[in-house]
Amino acid sequence: MEFKNHDLVPDRELTEVRYEEKPVLDSSGQPVDGLHSVWITLDNPEQLNSYTTETVKDTILAFRRASVDRAAVAVVFTGAGDRSFCTGGNTEEYSEYYAGRPGEYRQYMRLFNDMVSTILACDKPVINRVNGMRIGGGQEIGMACDFTVASDLARFGQAGPKHGSAPDGGSTDFLHLYVGFGEAMASCVLCEAWSAHEALRLGLVNDIFPVLKVDGEFVPNPLVITDRYLDDWGRIVHGKMKEGDDLADGKAMLKAGETDFSLLDAGVEALVTKILYTMPDCTIKTVESMRKKKLEHWDQNKETNRAWLSLNMMTEAKAGFQAFHRGDREVGREVDFVDLRLRLAGGETWGDDLTAAISPQS
Repeated sequence: MEFKNHDLVPDRELTEVRYEEKPVLDSSGQPVDGLHSVWITLDNPEQLNSYTTETVKDTILAFRRASVDRAAVAVVFTGAGDRSFCTGGNTEEYSEYYAGRPGEYRQYMRLFNDMVSTILACDKPVINRVNGMRIGGGQEIGMACDFTVASDLARFGQAGPKHGSAPDGGSTDFLHLYVGFGEAMASCVLCEAWSAHEALRLGLVNDIFPVLKVDGEFVPNPLVITDRYLDDWGRIVHGKMKEGDDLADGKAMLKAGETDFSLLDAGVEALVTKILYTMPDCTIKTVESMRKKKLEHWDQNKETNRAWLSLNMMTEAKAGFQAFHRGDREVGREVDFVDLRLRLAGGETWGDDLTAAISPQS
């Protein structure tokens, strides 16, 4: 039978993401001829797989291509390297092009909204393979996926209010569905990252796997407390960052070890195999029904959020993104929050003078 080609842009070369077909294993561990999974990989490890405008375009087209692939069992969405799945939008592009240009950013946000919607509309189950940080917009596109399998060194969280934005690219729509309202509010406002162990406890991820090898043996994340215990208020703590000498020892172990994603990849393959042994139409109908809870919030809010985020590029976003991109560890990458609040309370208006005054470079 000669099939029609339903790919949106057939044969387009994707330059910002890698698009690969990988074998699907049956229950005995053997590749199944004629079937595969599609791996879509953000390919900007030098900038922690932050997405540029061109990356967003390529991601949309990659998911459209995978969605109509008759032989694809599932899509795996991941990032290159061993440091990050994705840290959100590219701060260089935000700082040097979009800051101060709300009309341009509005067009960019149309593309971003389409990227999230394309993930949510994919006709295959989507697995987010988290190989490192999933922060800011990376958290948001990760939550648009159906499953999350992560390295136990991964970190999850938001960055918006710390850097001049609001997590309105999906986190204010999706996060409470995973972890509950209270935890979602704290994460979105306070921007304190969760370890992979804590993310697993909260229900944000489906499974985590050790990826650090020391002396040839896998060890759990040495930077966090991996055993559960009760804190001074009787709350369960799991995956909290170590402190003092314990943290220093953990960092030394991390530096001495090497990263090996074989257990994580085996976990991803095992999940694809489980999907293989389900009815394809029943599976995608179930996935689509589950996605409706996300879409209920996403479709209701995405346009007004796009408009607000665009206008915010004239004020706090401009200040925050430029401070982050132009700063460094020595001078800092955050504005002077206290000075900003005092100036605004005193009646000062937004403009280049205010932006410069609160910058860490001033």
